[in-house]
Amino acid sequence: MHPDIERVLIARYEIQDRVKILGAEISKNYSGREILAVGVLKGSVVFLADLLRVLTVPVELDFIAVSSYGASSTSSGVVRIIKDLDRVVTGREVLLVEDIVDTGLTLKYLAEHIRAQKPAGFKVCALLDKPSRRSVPVEINYLGFAIEDEFVVGYGLDYAGRYRNLPDVCVLRRDVREGK
Repeated sequence: MHPDIERVLIARYEIQDRVKILGAEISKNYSGREILAVGVLKGSVVFLADLLRVLTVPVELDFIAVSSYGASSTSSGVVRIIKDLDRVVTGREVLLVEDIVDTGLTLKYLAEHIRAQKPAGFKVCALLDKPSRRSVPVEINYLGFAIEDEFVVGYGLDYAGRYRNLPDVCVLRRDVREGK
């Protein structure tokens, strides 16, 4: 285990099992239709790649990048788009794929941004949810895991750009986050 990690919260095999279940559910619900999967950069990339491989419906891929954290471990509350969509979403079935939903501010902002472009449908798939941190109501249609208020890294999630490559979702040691 990496020395900065306190413990593994969700093991890679648990993640893979859940991704398969989510993929089957999404494929069933979108049977006969094409999805525009929109990955929220950078955290969703690992989850999105695994999810795409288990979907059985046609999928087109796009990405959007936002910033609300910077190098901090807490959201600033201000969301801004760094990279917008390349594809037209009007009239399409959009599945937004997020790594983690925390306060809900980023997801609310992205949902409003995408819905303003009049997709045929809009759903959200998130690997992780921290419902105890929610400050605005948001809907997650497909959820991997609900977790307690822990600072997690790995499987695409980072702290200051590091730890995305860890294969499990892990709790980062507090002293590492606090720079001690």
